[in-house]
Amino acid sequence: MATITAAMVKDLRETTGVGMMDCKQALSETNGDMQAAIDWLRKKGLSKAAKKAGRVAAEGLIGALTAGGKGVVVEVNSETDFVARNGQFQGLVKMIAQVALDVGTDVEKIKAAKIGNVTVETAIADAIATIGENMTLRRAASLEVGKGVVSSYVHNAVVEGAGKMGVIVALESAGKTDELATLGKQIAMHVAATNPQALDPAGLDPAAVKREKDVLADKYRQQGKPENVIEKIVESGLKTYYKEVCLLEQASIHAEHGGKSVAQALKEAEGKVGAPIKVTGFLRYALGEGIERQETDFAAEVAAVSGQK
Repeated sequence: MATITAAMVKDLRETTGVGMMDCKQALSETNGDMQAAIDWLRKKGLSKAAKKAGRVAAEGLIGALTAGGKGVVVEVNSETDFVARNGQFQGLVKMIAQVALDVGTDVEKIKAAKIGNVTVETAIADAIATIGENMTLRRAASLEVGKGVVSSYVHNAVVEGAGKMGVIVALESAGKTDELATLGKQIAMHVAATNPQALDPAGLDPAAVKREKDVLADKYRQQGKPENVIEKIVESGLKTYYKEVCLLEQASIHAEHGGKSVAQALKEAEGKVGAPIKVTGFLRYALGEGIERQETDFAAEVAAVSGQK
């Protein structure tokens, strides 16, 4: 039997929004398996979704840069948010994004690349010495198209091209570049707002789809629904699920698209662009996602409820 810690209860509560005691029970019932506990709560109707993004714990900036048919996003972390407002650090992030655009997105290759007479790694070390905080180049990724554009959007930008979230979207098309760039930025803004998991259902993790099907089936099975009815409900539920997590099936956030799906909005835009349009990929970096932040006061509260010291 796994030991259920205060931190585990706290994480499950923050992910699902469910009360602490229910979270503790869910973890106990699933032997401490976090994903199984989320599913257990959903089956009981206590947690509606569990679509919350990874908890943000690191500070710093996301840099996004595009040039024609290529774009990159990078994440450079610091210890505090104050550094994100430092001009030297902002320049460092933009410089790293430019290097990634030139040499590729392998972190070690970026660090080894030279800017003038120094490497990027040395530039980071110099910034650490000057500013007085630890900094790391955490990750980088890119998209490229042969014909078309890669567009970007930076949310909560503190300087052009760098902020708390960066998105790039690749549009393949032989149409008008300026119209494509505008459309690409709209879709990048949509991705920032909705955080899709994949371009379309085919791109989803099969394990995630199976888990969704199992959750839906078990939920209605517990309500006594017959299997033939459950099968239809699951099929309908999956269609709803796809509209929530697949970019092309999501309803566009832009009012001018009149509630149409992103795929429908793209089709309508082909007349203005003058050629067929295909989204070949998107990347969304949110600052610090997946890195835990210590929150001692709240952890103490959970520990008290969990009967731990």
